[in-house]
Amino acid sequence: MGKIPQRMCVACRQMKDKRELTRCRVTPEGKVEIDPTGKKSGRGAYICSSAECIAKARKQNILAKALGAVADPELYDALETNE
Repeated sequence: MGKIPQRMCVACRQMKDKRELTRCRVTPEGKVEIDPTGKKSGRGAYICSSAECIAKARKQNILAKALGAVADPELYDALETNE
């Protein structure tokens, strides 16, 4: 049995199992999108599916800062419906 990969949520800064988090990545066009497979190429950042983390990320635009790209408000709406 191998190790379960750990990743840090960009909002709450807690280490969690990779499977518990949602990966967002930067597209070649410089936009942030949700990566449901977690395997697409590009710089990625992870976020919890909790409402508190998504709200904090939306308010402080954390995903855009972490990835150095443009995060549309629709991205946060999609994260909220992914719960």
